[in-house]
Amino acid sequence: MTDRSLKAPAILGLSLALGMLGAAFLLGKALIQWKSLDRAVSVKGLSEKEFKADIVIWPLTFTAAGNDLASIYETLERDSREVVGFFRSAGYSDSELTVSPPSIHDKLANRYGGESKVDLRYTGSQTITVYSENVDGVRSNAGKLMDLGKKGITIGGDEYGRQAQYLFTKLNEIKPMMIEDATRNAREAATKFSKDSGSELGKIKTADQGQFSISDRDQNTPYIKKIRVVSTIQYYLTD
Repeated sequence: MTDRSLKAPAILGLSLALGMLGAAFLLGKALIQWKSLDRAVSVKGLSEKEFKADIVIWPLTFTAAGNDLASIYETLERDSREVVGFFRSAGYSDSELTVSPPSIHDKLANRYGGESKVDLRYTGSQTITVYSENVDGVRSNAGKLMDLGKKGITIGGDEYGRQAQYLFTKLNEIKPMMIEDATRNAREAATKFSKDSGSELGKIKTADQGQFSISDRDQNTPYIKKIRVVSTIQYYLTD
C-alpha cells in the first residue's frame, strides 16, 4: 500500500473531524444567542387623562293627572309647548329636540282588574329630549327648571327625566397620543428594571395595546370623563 493511499483517508477523516467541531461550535454559539434572545421583561404602561364630554343627552319628562282624559292631553300639549319654548330660549335648535308622544295610564283599565276606587283615574307623561354638543349650555340651564315649575309644569318625580347623560365620542382622535404615552411609561419601567438587573434593554418582543375605558371622574362631575388605557409590552434583555 502506498503512502498516498494511506494519506487520503487520513485527510478525509481529519476534514470530517474539523467539520464536526466547526458545526458544534456554530451550533453552540447559536444556542447561546437564542438563549440570550429568550431573556425578556414584561412591563405595563399606564396612560390616564381627563377630557370634557362633547355630547349631552338631556331628557325632560313632565306629567299630568286627572279624571278627564281630554284635559290630560290638553295639559300635556300645553306643557310640551312650554318646555320646547324653554329649550329654544336657552339657544337650542329644533334639530336638537326630540318630542316623544304622550303616554297615558288608566288605573281602572289595569289588566289585573283595576282599582276599585281611585282619586285620579288618568296619569300622563311626555318626554322632550335634547341631543346637543352644547354641554356647558345644558349644565347652566339645568338649574333653571324651577321656571317651568312656576308655570304649573310638573316634572317627573324622583329626579326622573332631569338627569343629563354626558358622552365622549372623540376616542379615536386621542388614541395615538395616549398609546404613545403608555408606551413611553412602559419603556421607562423596563429601563429601570434592566439597569437594576445589570442588563441592557433591547427591542420590543411583543406588545398588547390594551382596552380603553371611559368613566365619569366622579358622581358630581359626570361631564368630565376619565380615559384610561394600560399597554403590556415585552422587551428583550441583553448583557
